[in-house]
Amino acid sequence: MIDEKPTETEALRAVVFDMDGLMFNTEDVYTLVGSELLRRRGKVFDKELKRAMMGLQARPSFEIMIARHQLPDTPEQLIAESNRIFLEIVHEHIAPMPGLFELLDQLEAAGIPKAIATSTCRVLADACLAAFELGPRFRFVLAAEDISRGKPDPEIYLKAAERLGLPPSRMMVLEDSENGCRAAAAAGAFAVAVPAEHSRDHDFSQARFRAESLADPRIARALGLAD
Repeated sequence: MIDEKPTETEALRAVVFDMDGLMFNTEDVYTLVGSELLRRRGKVFDKELKRAMMGLQARPSFEIMIARHQLPDTPEQLIAESNRIFLEIVHEHIAPMPGLFELLDQLEAAGIPKAIATSTCRVLADACLAAFELGPRFRFVLAAEDISRGKPDPEIYLKAAERLGLPPSRMMVLEDSENGCRAAAAAGAFAVAVPAEHSRDHDFSQARFRAESLADPRIARALGLAD
């Protein structure tokens, strides 16, 4: 890990959240979706495939699934079917990750702008946010349709910094995956890893520090919200 605290010249002025696995337990939902998708084809959605697909945009993610299992489907066919399954089950299985609402309240009390930068498509992102009426609490949401190069490319976080009107170094990025942390670090943002069960073995060496959860007090300290 790198130094946990920003320097005086890079005081943090905004927070950008990844969504899947960071704000919500959607990685668990995607496991159910991937398992059902492959069950219909007589295949198994295992941990190695899940890790390879995690944090990527839909098309490259499903290209990995197709190659791994030699599926006859196109990425577009799998994306459409996966989205249908996700929307059918998300409200039954989605839950916020520990500390999410408390952190949002803290940022709002301090007047710190916040946004979302996710690899998922907008219709799925909107469904997740709508489940908890969270959309209006964010300045903006960048989704897969807003970029041409997915994580670990830094494009989405460079675009977020531009939308916020800040240099990337003034922006904290909260990420749960290796690909996401690599993207944030490459953009020059203050990247914080917040791994969950599905990503505890990822390489987070490019993060400024590894938080235990969104409730980790080091997040507030780095933002100047606590001593």
